[in-house]
Amino acid sequence: MGAAEWVLLGALSVLWGGSFFFVEVAVAEVPPLTLVLARVGLAAAALTLAVRLAGQRLPGDLRGWRDLAVMATLNNLIPFTLIVWGQSHIASGLAAVLNATTPLFSVCLAPLLGREERFTAGRVGGVTVGVAGVAVLVGSDALGGLGVGVTAQIAVLGAALAYALAGIFGRRFAGRPPLVTAAGQLIAATALTAPLALVIDRPWTLPAPSLMTGLAIVALALVSTALAYVIYFRVLATAGATNILLVTLLVPVTASLLGVGILGERLAPSDGLGMALIALGLIAIDGRAWRALTGSRAAVKGEAKLAEAGGAEDVGADEEDGEPGRDQ
Repeated sequence: MGAAEWVLLGALSVLWGGSFFFVEVAVAEVPPLTLVLARVGLAAAALTLAVRLAGQRLPGDLRGWRDLAVMATLNNLIPFTLIVWGQSHIASGLAAVLNATTPLFSVCLAPLLGREERFTAGRVGGVTVGVAGVAVLVGSDALGGLGVGVTAQIAVLGAALAYALAGIFGRRFAGRPPLVTAAGQLIAATALTAPLALVIDRPWTLPAPSLMTGLAIVALALVSTALAYVIYFRVLATAGATNILLVTLLVPVTASLLGVGILGERLAPSDGLGMALIALGLIAIDGRAWRALTGSRAAVKGEAKLAEAGGAEDVGADEEDGEPGRDQ
């Protein structure tokens, strides 16, 4: 990835990092499917307006909407519902660790389901180190919840798998404007979620949410969904499925740094270790530092071989002139 993609990935990690907080606030009053419907519905409305103001057009063919419906199922309906339900039973820190397995799924599945990315030891090792860094950063208290609420943990892992599949499937939208793709995906997600929410949650029977919950839902929809998915499709088109999903490793880092900068929190030594492991994992996945190192080593070896070959040629030349390079 280039510098621009890394900057966008950092911005995306901030936007999606906030989603865990907004969900934790809203899920106390709003059932999962209703919360998902509010999230994608408000985001879809905002992006549809943005598409019109930008003078762009949504897809007009059935095949285009079919692909968007698949993307919405993998990238919105399944993971949003599973994460919201999972967070109602396990801590958000543990959910973040489990969600950080997303690029690990992508590294394993992308070479099997697509042609753009290869299965490499560097990527697998980098993701593994990165997930370990997330676990260290989140802390042992969150990991102490492992085994308690196993179904909820499996649900969050299922969301991570769905995100990975969405990243791989989403490569087919590479030639389309990110704003249009994001809007179309969220419109499809709204259409898919609405019947389920209406039948299962019956939202009209629920009490009105508090002001804090309402603000959390609006922020979740407009910031952590609408804006985030425009960036998501921009990076996905240029960097690939595995690289875009590295955002799940960055989310805990940005959350910690925001806590320091805004709330005045202090970083523990384990936080520094966790961030260092995540950085090491990202460097390994990116691969450029390793290629530069191995390339320089190869260049040194090549120069040494050329020097040896040149020395041998000089000796041969001396022998031809009757001067073998030693006393006769």
